[in-house]
Amino acid sequence: MNSKINSILFSLFVLILITGCGSKWSEETKNGYNLVLNDGGQTLGYSPQSGVTLIEENGFAFKDLNKNGELDVYEDWRRPVDERAEDLAAQMSVEQIAGLMLYSGHQSIPAGSRRGFGGGTYNGKPLAEIDASPSDLTDQQIQFLTEDNLRHVLITSVQSPGIAAQWNNNMQALVEGLGLGIPGNTSSDPRHGSDSYAEYNAGAGGDISRWPGTLGLAASFDPELMQQFGNIGSREYRALGIATALSPQIDLATEPRWSRFDGTMGEDPDLAADMARAYVDGFQTSGGEAHISGGWGFHSVNAMVKHWPGGGPEEGGRDGHFGYGAYAVYPGDNFEDHLKPFTEGAFKLNGPTQKASAVMPYYTISWNIDTVYGENVGNAFSKFIIDDLLRGTYGYDGVLCTDWGITGDVSNVYEFRGKSWGVEELTVAERHYKALMAGMDQFGGNNEMGPVLEAYKMGVEEHGEEFMRQRFEQSAIRLLRNIFNVGLFENPYLDVAETEATVGNPEFMKAGYEAQLRSVVMLKNHADALPLEKQLKVYVPQKFIPASTNWFGQETPERWEDAASPDIVNKYFEWVDSPDEADVALVFIDSPQGGTGYSLEDVEKDGNGYVPINLQYEDYVATDARDESIAGGSPFEDFTNRSYKGKTGTSSNSYDQEMVNDTKAKMGAKPVIVIIDVSNPMVMRGFEENADAVLVHFGVQNQAVMEIIVGSSEPSALLPFQMPANMKTVDMQYEDVPRDMESYEDEDGNRYDFAFGLNWEGVINDERVEQYR
Repeated sequence: MNSKINSILFSLFVLILITGCGSKWSEETKNGYNLVLNDGGQTLGYSPQSGVTLIEENGFAFKDLNKNGELDVYEDWRRPVDERAEDLAAQMSVEQIAGLMLYSGHQSIPAGSRRGFGGGTYNGKPLAEIDASPSDLTDQQIQFLTEDNLRHVLITSVQSPGIAAQWNNNMQALVEGLGLGIPGNTSSDPRHGSDSYAEYNAGAGGDISRWPGTLGLAASFDPELMQQFGNIGSREYRALGIATALSPQIDLATEPRWSRFDGTMGEDPDLAADMARAYVDGFQTSGGEAHISGGWGFHSVNAMVKHWPGGGPEEGGRDGHFGYGAYAVYPGDNFEDHLKPFTEGAFKLNGPTQKASAVMPYYTISWNIDTVYGENVGNAFSKFIIDDLLRGTYGYDGVLCTDWGITGDVSNVYEFRGKSWGVEELTVAERHYKALMAGMDQFGGNNEMGPVLEAYKMGVEEHGEEFMRQRFEQSAIRLLRNIFNVGLFENPYLDVAETEATVGNPEFMKAGYEAQLRSVVMLKNHADALPLEKQLKVYVPQKFIPASTNWFGQETPERWEDAASPDIVNKYFEWVDSPDEADVALVFIDSPQGGTGYSLEDVEKDGNGYVPINLQYEDYVATDARDESIAGGSPFEDFTNRSYKGKTGTSSNSYDQEMVNDTKAKMGAKPVIVIIDVSNPMVMRGFEENADAVLVHFGVQNQAVMEIIVGSSEPSALLPFQMPANMKTVDMQYEDVPRDMESYEDEDGNRYDFAFGLNWEGVINDERVEQYR
């Protein structure tokens, strides 16, 4: 009897071994997709409409993405990411890899009615003219996803988090049913900026949490705060379907006139490196149930740090989006400092993901930096900048994606079109090929795979099929690795209700608001003008907004508007209409808007087109500018000297300074508090003596400013850059050198230098100042 029982038990044991102990997974139907829960394994999501089915092995469920009835290495979530990426890359056709190398132009959800930036159609018509949902895919999106094999999509504005989540699910269901079932990897430029007029509340009503700009977070001098932002930002991004951040911008801001200064982490290499490391650690690291492997998981967002090797030292401050700003220059021989935010920050993380998973070079030509091949070409086309330096010297093997539109054609130095600096005379396909041979993996803003396939053929002709196939697979593996790491192959789908509960939730909103309070710098507090008592009568002069035209040609007419939200101000004070009635004035201004450094009017007057960028409100003559520019030689110009010496720099918002001075004249001895939204360092000489207190910020809500003005919160932030004493020091400083200007000194004898700031007791001298100054 015992022998028979033992025989039965042994048979059961063998059966259990053969069957893998039975099924270890369950499945539930969600809204538009199915969720598969593996006990002790990864959670899967798939669309029944995509044609994907499940495969069971050892009791676990896996998605049969290529629909061959077998469990391929890339479909096996138990395998290491590199093995999966290599297996999938080997199965991909050249056309599929070419599509993977594309990164779409800007997509709005839903699409705008106009063509071009953010535009699109639905069955050939604008959304307003057809019975379609705002979460539907546009005709253009369907085309580039299906016909061009594109899998990386850049989104801009979204109507609501719920609509963004449903759009994501629609997109993922479409691509899941195509070819090898490679999911879409959606990305975003920074989207956590604050609406100054919005009132802080316990929830955002669907909006994403509101934080100060990156420069404001840097003004906290606290990397832990930056990492907290990354932790929260990544949660909200993933809830929107965003798995790649086209950020952080870690260019060292050594050129004070650069129009992208406010997107940086300041001008100090040590502070920028620490902040960059914290940002990337926050965005890329997953923990708890969201963790998959190596710190990566379902809360992780790939960080694409930009812009290698640093876009900050633009000659004269002119920006590389245009040919007139094509050159980054190094008069101080200080190239190495600009690499530190990358090499000492983003590439040396404290967290387990080790390094930023992607890098974007800037448009600029790093003038005379290539000492090997002698090329002066845009960074993404430079074999020295990319292959020798980034890939070679620094051993970086992550994804390299070009900035948007660098392979496009261009016909002058001033239009917002293609940005193929240094290779303008090559064809579109030749530019793709040159970038690939330099070491790039991906093309930003390109929706069509045709030029990539042409580049492949060029490579075959020069190096042979085997070489070029291997080169394509090399990029495919890098690109796929980033998609695998964040779990998109397992579950790219979103629960719309969870998205709506996550994005802008009370915890995240509170953290963002508290960060705003910590980002405001008090520069002046003459005779302890601040804090103010609540319920005083305040005069807030209206603000004049000059007419403007943005990079995309959209014009905004001049207008007058309230400088702050009356509803918010009235929660703290009594708003009155004239200085005579007021106890105190609050004057809200912007830093000087000194132009782009190029003028067609100057060309029409037989000039070279180059004019000063002004950092003060009143006009100035650039008598101290260079006689000869450092760089030049565009094929669209018959000269190389881009000097603007002797020309006049103007500011379009000079009225802001007049408003401060006029208000002080009307207020007399009563205090005038000036609040400045700062986008660039600025000269304060023309109005500072008429301000009893000065607060500067980098994009916060009016309410955060009010909290500091009434003393509910004490100012604690520090300047992450210098405020120049005058325009002479600006013209004489070196574009590539940090902290090399004479700083402005106010009537109280305080110098507005790097790491300067006041609290209620006076000048801040704490461990942050000691560490970084």
